[in-house]
Amino acid sequence: MFDILAITAPIYIAIALGYALTRAGIFQKTDMRAFGTFVVKVAMPALLFNALSQRKVGEILNSEYVSAYAVASLITLSISIAWAVRVGQLSRSLSSCMAMGMSCPNSGFVGYPVMLLSLGPLAAVAGVALALNMIVENLLIIPLLLAWAETGQADNKWQTALWQTLKGMLKNPMIWGIVLGFCFSWFEWQLPASLNRTVTLFAQASGALSLFVIGGSLVGLPVQGMGPRVAQIAAGKLLLHPLVMLAVTVFLLPIHDPVLRTAALLTCAMPMMGIYPILTQKHGHDGLSAAALLVTTMASFVSLNAMLWVLKDLNLL
Repeated sequence: MFDILAITAPIYIAIALGYALTRAGIFQKTDMRAFGTFVVKVAMPALLFNALSQRKVGEILNSEYVSAYAVASLITLSISIAWAVRVGQLSRSLSSCMAMGMSCPNSGFVGYPVMLLSLGPLAAVAGVALALNMIVENLLIIPLLLAWAETGQADNKWQTALWQTLKGMLKNPMIWGIVLGFCFSWFEWQLPASLNRTVTLFAQASGALSLFVIGGSLVGLPVQGMGPRVAQIAAGKLLLHPLVMLAVTVFLLPIHDPVLRTAALLTCAMPMMGIYPILTQKHGHDGLSAAALLVTTMASFVSLNAMLWVLKDLNLL
């Protein structure tokens, strides 16, 4: 058990440090937004570019991983929407909010550092898994959920919402990091040594800083009066999503590469993405989203350690 804590302790210490220093006033919430912007627009694109450009195309284009991850996420969001609409009698926008919390993990800010530490000598695969996760999340899951939320509005302009979301992807530096990484891999191009070291320098800044940002961003998030729905979202993200991923890889779409299979399970066990409250703000669900983000991130310390212990016991780590 102590070797598992050795993996996760640095992650949650970094998160706790970000929270403590921001809560103490040493850093401000606005500082977290600035740090987060640096991670999203500079460090993470550099990381994705490095992870893809330095590997062969055959190692990157893993259809098994993409298919399994996409299907598991689609099943999870379908279950959560069906439960929210049929059982909870909730609106489409609120059901979309809950489904997003359950099916959209924090692949970059939390997932990548966890995989980096837990996969040991095979940690280079973590960057590839991150890129494939980003493709599925940004081009499939998030646009579908935002479009579903729009179908509950009077004007019913879900097509516009879907198009605007997809068009917004063109302005996302992480998408361009993936595209350029694929191009360099496909054509077997190499950056000049000095430029390659520069990109690597920025890429290395993503891990610790992203965790610090998550911690600082949790300061001041409300949780009062939202217990039942927050609990449902947290359970869906930390339990339902990884269990669905496990069922998909066992019964439907096996991932034969054991390292990528472990990466898929770990990804689905992560708390939801840090921009979750921002994406649900338009429909007035940012308070619920922020509360769910806080509770799920804290609860993931227990659930993630439990999953790592099980994977290690099964010799999958």
